[in-house]
Amino acid sequence: RIHVPFPLFLSTNREMIQLLLLHGTIMVVIIDYKTGNLGSIQNMLKKIGFKSIISQSPKDIYNAKKLILPGIGSFDKGMNSIEQLGLRKILKSRVVEEKLPILGICLGMQLLTKGSEEGSLPGLGFVDAQVKKFKNIDKQEPLRIPHMGWNTVKVVKNSGLFEKMPDNYRFYFVHSYYVSCKKCDDILATTQYGNEFVSAFQKDNIVGVQFHPEKSHKFGMQFLRNFLEAF
Repeated sequence: RIHVPFPLFLSTNREMIQLLLLHGTIMVVIIDYKTGNLGSIQNMLKKIGFKSIISQSPKDIYNAKKLILPGIGSFDKGMNSIEQLGLRKILKSRVVEEKLPILGICLGMQLLTKGSEEGSLPGLGFVDAQVKKFKNIDKQEPLRIPHMGWNTVKVVKNSGLFEKMPDNYRFYFVHSYYVSCKKCDDILATTQYGNEFVSAFQKDNIVGVQFHPEKSHKFGMQFLRNFLEAF
């Protein structure tokens, strides 16, 4: 009997991606560096039909086809964990040198930058950007920090990551620090909160979002689909 693992014709790109995931050809790795609710991201991926693993193993990262770097908490704690687990070298090799797609979420986005006002340790430095703290400029109407809840996102450059969504992009945020990109070309989307800040960046294969797609219902689901299918 001849075994044919894949059909000769698939009607959609999504069918191909899901079939490859099923047969292990594509592996989505959610990087576990002991910060954040990793399970909620994995559950969201499962909900939209994609398998993933949660791992801190360099071997798994080496074999991955897509990486997700989540995280909540402080900048230095996150970088300390990455250093202690010995992940900096493998991440640089896979992401910077081999151009493996990576999605940084919340703290994960911030760790992709050069550094933060929150701490003293250097970030991964994959994107030329710095992390800054929200400041209360208007004393009569003080800014509530952290920025928490739903807010709109303004897409400022063409990207497949925001396709197949209503134009009024809305995502869920929880953060006290924000990213400031040095290069305008890296800015993918902005959001207004006290001042305009970078809510998403994209530098080639490197994507970071300050919002939580796993908490953003239909908008987050479609964003993750776009990252896994079309990016």
